[in-house]
Amino acid sequence: MSAEPTVFKNARLILPDSVIDGSLTCDRGRIADIDGATSVAGHDCEGDYLLPGLIELHTDHLEVHYAPRPKVRWNPVSAVQAHDAQIACAGITTVFDALRVGMDEDADLRAPDMRQLADAIEQGQDENRLRADHFIHLRCEVSAPDVLEAYKFFETDSRVRLISLMDHTPGQRQFVSLDAYKIYYQGKKGFSDAEMEAFIKDRQSRAGDIAPNNRKAIAADARERGISIASHDDATPEHVVEAVDLGTRIAEFPTTIEAARASRQAGMSVLMGAPNVVRGGSHSGNISARELAEAGCLDVLSSDYVPVSLVQAAFQLADEVDSISLPQAIATVTATPARAIGLDDRGTLETAKRADLVQVKLVGNVPIVRGVWREGRRVA
Repeated sequence: MSAEPTVFKNARLILPDSVIDGSLTCDRGRIADIDGATSVAGHDCEGDYLLPGLIELHTDHLEVHYAPRPKVRWNPVSAVQAHDAQIACAGITTVFDALRVGMDEDADLRAPDMRQLADAIEQGQDENRLRADHFIHLRCEVSAPDVLEAYKFFETDSRVRLISLMDHTPGQRQFVSLDAYKIYYQGKKGFSDAEMEAFIKDRQSRAGDIAPNNRKAIAADARERGISIASHDDATPEHVVEAVDLGTRIAEFPTTIEAARASRQAGMSVLMGAPNVVRGGSHSGNISARELAEAGCLDVLSSDYVPVSLVQAAFQLADEVDSISLPQAIATVTATPARAIGLDDRGTLETAKRADLVQVKLVGNVPIVRGVWREGRRVA
């Protein structure tokens, strides 16, 4: 953290409920003062926006640095550093790296690979290699035969702060439409029509036998360890009832308005993909994030597979949805994810909060991240 107080002057400060022109002072890694007056000295933001560091709860982006080609494995510490640099340059100062738990039999990566990446994250944090603050999010595929065995690789890892309970069985949740499932997997795996039908039947049979018990077992362990639980791709009110019974706090990527509304009514934070906002719709053909925003059912955005989408989607929401102000839009990538995961020390420009800051210049409809500070220290 910065040893000397730092003043950010000539900034458009995005506060929890307003945007003001002025300056911000940080001292010993915390926000010390916010002033609507113009400072005569300090870092000149040149009229750019200054907003809290972005908080990312679900990014799948780390694996592409570790396994950039089939059968290729990169040095895991180097892979984490490359991922971290891209995250930080996108304005993300707190990130929950999503690691897969539970794999298909023919998956290129296995549970030991995920453990190696988790160890590399820990090493990167310990050796001060990383720009952002990293935690671990376990993406638990409850329909996978090895999910409980793979979960054991993380049973003593204190950096695990979030798990999501996933089930990508064809015909439900994300893939209610079998046509959408076939388009996605047939293209990905190169199956013939007959092979695709056999694959679908196998996955459906397997899930019915093991998914419910796996879901309950992992949720019970997470509750005991104080790990936040997210449900994934809920499609029906019944899915939401099940999620509530398991102690779920976050509804990730609900696929219907009914599930999103039921999740909010149950007190969960609804998370959707920032790429969905930027692209204007879901790649799986499910409900769009913008529809949920317009219905008042969107709380958190996640960059998912495109880190830079997080800041772009927030500004896009404020521009395109009349009922959402800029402070409200920025909260979907800062204050609300912080609150949903229990990180009360960050996420807003308020005195005593962490001085995690992002300087953004808006040019047309695509924001430019011009500077990033974590606890007052410039990292990008």
